[in-house]
Amino acid sequence: MQTIVDPEEIGELEPADKASEAAESAPVSEVGSLKVMVIDDSKTIRRTAESLLKKEGCNVVTATDGFEALAKIADEKPDIIFVDIMMPRLDGYQTCALIKNNQVFKDTPVIMLSSKDGLFDRARGRIVGSDQYLTKPFTKDELLSAIRKHVQTQD
Repeated sequence: MQTIVDPEEIGELEPADKASEAAESAPVSEVGSLKVMVIDDSKTIRRTAESLLKKEGCNVVTATDGFEALAKIADEKPDIIFVDIMMPRLDGYQTCALIKNNQVFKDTPVIMLSSKDGLFDRARGRIVGSDQYLTKPFTKDELLSAIRKHVQTQD
């Protein structure tokens, strides 16, 4: 038995088929479209994190210290925040504590970044409310893993 196909139907289906093929071949990141804030006084760290995260489709907001970050957090409402511990003016511990003590942002995950891997630093980070601690230099996989662990992505 032969199936008869109207040529006009084929023309209508073709673009949709091509679109679905393109969607299947495009890299899909479960962290894409999230707003991520990176707070670090090191331009290199900010740029590295920003570059890695933007490649995954994240919207990245950066700040050079805690004061600048606090001003931007209210406007930007990030989904997750990475904050360096050692910064001038307002350090990472103080910044994290201020974020976690704010009713609007208390549930926003805060990941501490540090070149130190000491038990004391990790414990102090927990005390001020941080959700995780990453040691610098971090890898792309570590950044993405922290985001996946702490942020519920929307499908």
